[in-house]
Amino acid sequence: MSAATQQGLPVKSGAAGAARFPGWESRKYNYFEPKGRKATHYEDMTVDVQPDPKRYLLQDWIISFADGTPTYSENWTAARSSDWHKFRAVDQEWERTHYQRQSTIVGMLKNVIDNGRRSGAPQRFDKAWVKVLQDHVGAYKHAEFGLGTSTMQAQRYGYTQMINNAILTNSSYKLRFAQDLILYLSEIGLDIEGFDNDAGKEHWLNDPIWQGTRRAIEAIMGADDYLEQYFATNLVFEPLVGELFRSGFVMQMAAAQNDFITPAVVSAAEGDYERNLANAVELFHMLARDPAHATHNHGVFDAWLNKHGALARDAANQLQPVWSMPRVKVAQFNDALGQAINRIRAIGSEIGLDMRALSAG
Repeated sequence: MSAATQQGLPVKSGAAGAARFPGWESRKYNYFEPKGRKATHYEDMTVDVQPDPKRYLLQDWIISFADGTPTYSENWTAARSSDWHKFRAVDQEWERTHYQRQSTIVGMLKNVIDNGRRSGAPQRFDKAWVKVLQDHVGAYKHAEFGLGTSTMQAQRYGYTQMINNAILTNSSYKLRFAQDLILYLSEIGLDIEGFDNDAGKEHWLNDPIWQGTRRAIEAIMGADDYLEQYFATNLVFEPLVGELFRSGFVMQMAAAQNDFITPAVVSAAEGDYERNLANAVELFHMLARDPAHATHNHGVFDAWLNKHGALARDAANQLQPVWSMPRVKVAQFNDALGQAINRIRAIGSEIGLDMRALSAG
C-alpha cells in the first residue's frame, strides 16, 4: 500500500504514523512492495528514488516547467499504465553493477585485441574481408551510436527510476559498443597497410546499402515518444537489422576469412542486447497486459510496429549485397533473414503482439 493512502483514503499529513506501508512495523522497512519476499539490492537502489505525487509527494511536484508541465509526466508517452512503479528490470542493473559489467567487457576486449595484434592476426585477414571491415563494419558503428544517442535522450522522460535505469543502461551499452568498433578498427588499421578509417563514415552517408538503415535510425531518433524509441530500438530494429548484421553476417563469416578477433568484439554487443531485450520485453509485456489499458496499448504498439517495422525491413533488405562481398562465403542472406524473422516472432509472442504481418513484410 502506498504511504500516500490509507484504507483507500488520501493521507494529508506527513506526521509519523499517519500512513501504513509495507514493513511499517519493522526497524528495517521499505515504502514499496518488493517483487519477491524481500527487497533486492537493485530495488533498494531504484524503487521510489524518483518521486511521484501519487505516492509520497503530498504537496504535489515541488517544481514544474514554465508551462505547468510537471517534473515527470505520464503523458510523455502514448502508452498507459495502471502502475508504472510495478516494472522491475530483469537484469536488476543499477549504477555500481553497470560500471562493473562495462569494465569487465572493456577489459576482455582489450585482451583479445592486444593478443590478436601481438600475434600478427590482422595481417592474415583475407583481403576482401579487410575491405568489408573497413567499409561496412565501419559504417555500422554509426547505427550503434545513433541508437545510443536516441536512448540517452529517451531515458530522461521515463516516469520511474526503474524505467529510466533500464533505458539508460541500454544507451550506455550502445555507446560503448560504437566506441569499441571505433577503437578496434583504428587499432587493426595500424597493422594493415592502406586501411582507411574514414571509409566507414563515407559508406554510412552515401552507400545505397546503408541508406535504409540510416532512415530507420533517424526515424527512431526523431520520435517524440520515449517508449516508442525504446520499443523501436529493441523490438524492431535490433532483431531485424542489428542482430542480422552482427550475428547473421559478421560472426558467421569472420572465421572463414582468418579473422578470430572481430567475432569476440561483436559478441559483447550480442550479450548487451540479450539484457536490453529482456528488460524491454518485461516492460512491454506489463503494458500489453495492463488490467485497465491493455486494449489502448495494443493499438499504440501496432502503430509503432507498422511505422518502424516497414523501415527496418527495408533496411534489412538493402544490406543483402554485403553477404556476397567476402571471398569465402559460409552464410547466406536469406538464411540470416529467416532467423531474424523467427526471432521477431518469438519476441512478439513473449509480449503478446502479433508480428506476423511485420515478419512477412
